[in-house]
Amino acid sequence: MSKPVLVTGAGPVGLTMAAELVRYGMPVRIVDRLPTRTTQSRALAIWSRTLELLGAAGCADAFVAAGLHAKAVSLHAGNRTLARIPFGTVASSFNYLLMLPQSETERLLEDHLRTLGGTVERGTELTDFVDGDDGVSCALRHADGRIEILEAAWLIGCDGAHSFVRSRLGLPFEGDTLPTGFVIADVRVTGLAVPPDEPAIFWHPDGAVMFFPISRDRYRIIADLGPVAVHMPDLGEMQAIVDRRGPGGIRLSDPAWLSDFGINERKVHDYRRGHVFLAGDAAHIHSPAGGQGMNMGMQDAFNLAWKLALVARQAARPSLLDSYSHERSGVARQILADSGRMTGIVLLRTHLAQRVRNLVVKQLFRSPMIRHAVASRLSGILIDYPDSPLNAGSSRGLRGPGPGQRMILERCFRSDDTSRFVLAATANAEARAMIARHSSLLMPEICLPPDENGIWLVRPDGYVAVVAKRENLTEIEAALNGMAAAASSPE
Repeated sequence: MSKPVLVTGAGPVGLTMAAELVRYGMPVRIVDRLPTRTTQSRALAIWSRTLELLGAAGCADAFVAAGLHAKAVSLHAGNRTLARIPFGTVASSFNYLLMLPQSETERLLEDHLRTLGGTVERGTELTDFVDGDDGVSCALRHADGRIEILEAAWLIGCDGAHSFVRSRLGLPFEGDTLPTGFVIADVRVTGLAVPPDEPAIFWHPDGAVMFFPISRDRYRIIADLGPVAVHMPDLGEMQAIVDRRGPGGIRLSDPAWLSDFGINERKVHDYRRGHVFLAGDAAHIHSPAGGQGMNMGMQDAFNLAWKLALVARQAARPSLLDSYSHERSGVARQILADSGRMTGIVLLRTHLAQRVRNLVVKQLFRSPMIRHAVASRLSGILIDYPDSPLNAGSSRGLRGPGPGQRMILERCFRSDDTSRFVLAATANAEARAMIARHSSLLMPEICLPPDENGIWLVRPDGYVAVVAKRENLTEIEAALNGMAAAASSPE
């Protein structure tokens, strides 16, 4: 492929997208109209599933070393602890919530991209594009005013909630704006009697105040103001909110960032039109409850990159790309529903509803099963693609994940940079012959299966595509034949 992929937007989503594409050997240009990376903390939460995918990409260690490892999140009403949800039971080697300012996330991702040979072109803005039969003609305005016409194989809009790419495509951004304003502050905090790496949420009849650790003595504080016009807060107002809604004895100082915001819950119906794709906030935005936004966007990138790589090197049919919007739109619908419910619980206004909420939460989270279920859902390890067009077969009668579910095969993926599938099976002549027939789609090594009686075809992003009984290789063969580009299919 001679034409590059153009990624517009060098936030966490765009950087992840560019790095994955470069890792898979694709020519990439990533541009951003801003001259420098953000210096604001913005998104703070990196969940287990995102860390697993960063691990497969070869860069998780730097993130793990740089951030705070939150072992739990706690819910309070004044001085009473209603619930504490530990993350230690999450079935992942990253069984914690990594707290890391977005400025650091972007720095680490840009460093990772640079080690792979990629660079961000800053001060460069996409001003127009035309999708054609064999690619996208893009107009780029450079910092010196020069206009460049770039012929790209694909254009990926990772350009945020106010996406130019989405607007230029004319895609409706359907959803609602919540009638509630919020204030936010990144400040130094003393006197908060919870572990210094633990997010804590305090409910009060006036509303909530939430503390999210950034470093050992600095926190992100968020509070809702009800149905009033949002306004820029000052430190005194934030201190008054904390005094009234918090447990008492907390002191705020040294503000690094004070702001206000509203919440939109919106998504596009389709993430793709022709050779143009959307990812991250350009495709979906929602309440920050649960800290899922950045994670969802980065996982969009991990989902799309391997598919583009297989199609670009003509190992897979172009129809493989249709699965991106189908899969990720389904995940977005679920996350929007979850975050909307969590926001609704936080924003309950009547005293009776608040008392019932507090009582139910206190009783419900006494159950270890409930705490484990909530932690697992927040962590992202339960994200799956049950209705993916790539799925086939069934795990019925076998020990192991089913089609569309996550499967951890770290040692099998980390050394591969060609976006190939893994065959997890008992090594035998038939399995080796299948790998030989589909060498452009399958890695040469056979991985151990979770059950010796089954065969698993695992996607490059670690999700199962096909499961079959050991004696039924034809299901795996049929899936590979259906995916393979015509030129690479067996006679």
